Amino acid sequence: MAENSFDIVSKVDMQELNNAITQAVREIETRFDFKGSKSSINLEKDDIVVVSDDEYKLKSVIDILQSKMIKRGVPIKNMEFGKLEPASSGTVRQKIKLKQGIEQDISKKINTLIRDSKIKVKSQIQGDSIRVTGKSLDDLQAVIAMLRGADLQIDLQFTNYR
Repeated sequence: MAENSFDIVSKVDMQELNNAITQAVREIETRFDFKGSKSSINLEKDDIVVVSDDEYKLKSVIDILQSKMIKRGVPIKNMEFGKLEPASSGTVRQKIKLKQGIEQDISKKINTLIRDSKIKVKSQIQGDSIRVTGKSLDDLQAVIAMLRGADLQIDLQFTNYR
């Protein structure tokens, strides 16, 4: 019987993220409570830089950005918030790092979860992704369902399902 497999990855679609940022900036420009504000959102490689007048407005800008990301299907679990820092002309800035790929300690945790579930599949870490193989498609579906229910710090996608 043939072996079936799928890959577990954690990636952020940069095009969709860019679209979400554009929508958020457009909303900030048209909202009355941001009139005359120096709020902005910029994408720099794997970082999002959010600038605003004060901490309260910065949190509002981040809320708007997260709502646009959710609407576009971009995972917000993969965001790692930096500390608030003062910026030029009385504004505050916060960097948000985007996690791409599965870190080694999280992949070991996923491997342990799969092994402890007693489902008849094999899992192996391949760089920043994990390949799960098994004879039964039902077993692979059970692993996907189990991992979706698990409380992990990152958002997982399941690719190359065959």
